[in-house]
Amino acid sequence: MTHPLVPPITDLAIPVAEQLGLEVVDIVFHTNQRPPVLRVDIRNPQQDTGLDDCERMSRALEAALDATEIIPDAYVLEVSSPGISRQLVTDREFTSFKGFPVIVSTSPPHEGQQEWIGQLIRRDETKIYINQKGRVIEIPRSQITKVQLNECR
Repeated sequence: MTHPLVPPITDLAIPVAEQLGLEVVDIVFHTNQRPPVLRVDIRNPQQDTGLDDCERMSRALEAALDATEIIPDAYVLEVSSPGISRQLVTDREFTSFKGFPVIVSTSPPHEGQQEWIGQLIRRDETKIYINQKGRVIEIPRSQITKVQLNECR
């Protein structure tokens, strides 16, 4: 379940990232730690996300968070790139990683296969669409157990 502070933090973080030419991929607030940890995953759509991108985002977001006082108590801010073996969950992730290689796992098997590898085209209400060597594969969402980025480009 999403922490109630995540939506206002997201509303603040997205324009900060956009000003830096970055995208927010995910935000998680771990309140079970002391101090709590706010983890923000970003990506640079123009090139591989680097340490410089994370540092710029960390400084800019920290200043914006301090100015608004959304988080009243002490916390640790972690800004990182999501990593290539990342599982896709949200609509924003499916949009951000359009065209990326993915592995789609299904249960029960779809058309006799439990694992589909291809480039992500899109996701709608009922299916996920991937490109597999020029052929569009439509996989029902009801059969999908996970979709993750494929690190073997």
